[in-house]
Amino acid sequence: MEHFDVVIVGAGLSGIGAARQLQDKCPDKRFTIIEGRDTIGGTWDLFRYPGIRSDSDMYTMGYDTKPWLDPKAIADGPSILSYVQEAAAERGLNEHIRFGHKFTAAAWSSSDSRWTLQLLRGEGVEPVQISCNVLFVCSGYYNYAHGYLPEFTGSDEFKGQTVHPQHWPEDLDYAGKRVVIIGSGATAMTLVPAMAKTAAKVTMLQRSPTYVVSMPAEDPIAGVLRKMLPEKLAYRLIRWKNVQMQRFMYARTRSKPESVKRHLLGLVRKQLGPDYDIEKHFTPSYNPWDQRLCLVPDADLFKAIKAGRADVVTDEIEHFTSTGIALKSGQTLEADIIVTATGLDLKVLGGAQYTVDGEAVNFPDTHSYKGMMFSGVPNLIYTIGYINASWTLRSELVAEYVCRLVNRMTELRVSQCTPRLRAVDETMGMNPMIADFSPGYLRRGLHLFPQQGDRDPWRNTQNYALDKKTIRNQPIDDDVLEFANAAPAQLRSVDEAAQSKSAA
Repeated sequence: MEHFDVVIVGAGLSGIGAARQLQDKCPDKRFTIIEGRDTIGGTWDLFRYPGIRSDSDMYTMGYDTKPWLDPKAIADGPSILSYVQEAAAERGLNEHIRFGHKFTAAAWSSSDSRWTLQLLRGEGVEPVQISCNVLFVCSGYYNYAHGYLPEFTGSDEFKGQTVHPQHWPEDLDYAGKRVVIIGSGATAMTLVPAMAKTAAKVTMLQRSPTYVVSMPAEDPIAGVLRKMLPEKLAYRLIRWKNVQMQRFMYARTRSKPESVKRHLLGLVRKQLGPDYDIEKHFTPSYNPWDQRLCLVPDADLFKAIKAGRADVVTDEIEHFTSTGIALKSGQTLEADIIVTATGLDLKVLGGAQYTVDGEAVNFPDTHSYKGMMFSGVPNLIYTIGYINASWTLRSELVAEYVCRLVNRMTELRVSQCTPRLRAVDETMGMNPMIADFSPGYLRRGLHLFPQQGDRDPWRNTQNYALDKKTIRNQPIDDDVLEFANAAPAQLRSVDEAAQSKSAA
């Protein structure tokens, strides 16, 4: 069986970034990347719907060591995919990726200090096993096989075409067609202006509104800095500026939510005019950043609405008809195409089965260590990015920590590292892994995640400044991480028996 120091799961934005850091900071360690699909890019290769783009600026969503050079800060999906592919190619990472290897199970052996991974390679092909000392899961947290699709009464009666954005047909022709998009999240906000360019009419049907913010696709300050300064320095300054802006904005939504709400709605009113029903269609029942804000570049959504190419209907679905959707208000929306932009289906840690010394791991029963490791589970790290800032800001911090941890274990000449609850932690208050954030996809799937505590290092703060202190700057060694070496199974059983006899 082939063995590696580190195995990275996933060849998307996080996985490629993790591999680049391993190359830089752990050059003597052997690693591989396993990827269930046949290409690099993860999310940015999977999603192909019209207009797909980032919902964060690329100066903070890009890698710290690879400047984003495209003038557009809010970038389209193909540009982001090209960036990830280039980041992999310039480091020769394709040679380290095992494409078409679906990760299904991982078994930890304390007597060997290694994870053994089960990998499927397709029908009729023998599965394979590889092993590693450290398992680093960078597969995101949603199901690549399918998105979330609620049951709609009468959906089989609709005679037109129904499409989910996660599985967009390459040959879908919507020119001159009537399109209804169900949803009010970032995907719907992206699809509306993109499809409205050629469709006869596009209607965004939402059950409830979302906060929408327009910003320029190109950052004017970034443009000036890039002209005046060397490439890397300009990138660092732009990145720092945008991080501070994200922090300030989020902090204001926590301290003065009503003030931020008035400001955001005022911006929408300025775009759509005083006669548009902002209260009904763009005023959510929750405070800003209780769910993620929807970012629209250059006001493209509002421009489509003002031009009459798109509209927003806020109502609930009664049932599908043969020609569209009947609403609870009595209104009927006629459609040739219905797009169900109804969200994601969560899958934690790649959806694989994990065992530790033969015992199945139930992650909701574990406690999250610094938002990336699990109490009682050795040598396993999981990347979860930010919900209130760019995902990559946190994924890079986690990758940096993994490199520090691997190097520290080498210095200590140990092969195992396990977060353990201290006596003082046994009675701490527990919270969901991601708190104060309530979008539907998380409400449906948060029970799959570990819990976070009310004190460090068991918190998942969603705060980049705090994470830099606790993840980047604090020593690896603390009174929570337990370092050890492999113990022969026979010796372990003798020790356990002695401990049991002593306790009795």
